Amino acid sequence: MISVRGLSKSYGDLEALRGIDLEVRRGEIFAFLGPNGAGKTTAISVMEGYLDRDGGDVEVLGEDPANADRDWRGRVGFVLQECRMEALLTVRETLAMYAGYYRAPRSVDETIELVGLGDKADERAGRLSGGQQRRLDVAVALIGDAELLFLDEPTTGFDPSARRAAWQVIEGLRELGKTVLLTTHYMDEAQELADRVAVIAGGTIIADGTPDDLGGRGDAATVISFDLADVGAAERVRGAVAGEWAGANGRLELRTGDPTRSLNELTGWALAHDVDLARLEVSRPSLEDVYLELTGTEPGS
Repeated sequence: MISVRGLSKSYGDLEALRGIDLEVRRGEIFAFLGPNGAGKTTAISVMEGYLDRDGGDVEVLGEDPANADRDWRGRVGFVLQECRMEALLTVRETLAMYAGYYRAPRSVDETIELVGLGDKADERAGRLSGGQQRRLDVAVALIGDAELLFLDEPTTGFDPSARRAAWQVIEGLRELGKTVLLTTHYMDEAQELADRVAVIAGGTIIADGTPDDLGGRGDAATVISFDLADVGAAERVRGAVAGEWAGANGRLELRTGDPTRSLNELTGWALAHDVDLARLEVSRPSLEDVYLELTGTEPGS
C-alpha cells in the first residue's frame, strides 16, 4: 500500500529526512513513532501528497502522491492532529456534506454506527465531547470508503476511557480490511493496535518490526522481582536459583532468559522453605523502554 525508498527532504540547511525506507502492507495497522522534530510529519505529508520531496521514490496505492489525481484522493482518508468541523451542523449533516465530495461514498447511517455515534446522529458537532468529536473525525475519514487511512495522533488529549473507546474504532478498521498508518506518542497505543512499528529519529529510521520484537525486545531477558527482607534467605535463594541477581533494600531482581524454569525453581524453593515472596512480579522490557533506549527521549518529547 505504501512503498518509500530513499526519501529525503531538507528545509534549508536542516535535513528533515535522510533517505528513509518504509513499507506498509495491505490490511495492517502500521505505527510510526518518533520524538517531536524526528521527521514523522514531513514523511507523512509527502506520502499524503501535500509536500514535495527532494529525493527518493514514493508510491502510495501504486501512484506517486506528488502526481495524485482526484480518483487517488478518493481512496485515501485522513485524520489530522486537529480537525475543525462546522459546529452548527449535526453529525448526520456533517457526514452527508463530506459524502458529497466522493463518487461512491459509504452510507451515512452505516458510518455513524461504525464509529459509535448512533445516539448522537442528530447532535450538533459543537456540542459533542472531545472523544465524540474525534469519532466524528474518523467518520469523515471513512465516509469516502477509503482503502488507506492516515491517523495522526488520533487520541491525543483523550482521557483513558475515551482512548480505549477510540482503540475499538481503530481496531474495527482492520476488520473492514482497511490499511492504517498511525502516528502516536502513546506506546501502549502502539502495542495494542499496531501489527508493525517503525521508529524515526533525526530523519532516519532507526528500528522497525513488530511491537513484540522491536529493537530486540523479543530476545530481552525477563526480570523476576520480589521483596525478601531476610538477608540469610536472600543469600540462600541466590544460591538455589541460577541467573543474574541484583537488588537492594530488601528487593531482589532475577534476570533470566528462561523465565518459566526460573519461576518454577524460585516458587518451588520458596514453598519448600516456607518463604513469602512478597510483591512478586514478572516483567519484560516494555515497548516504551525500548523506545527510550533507541531514541534517548520521552515518547511525547
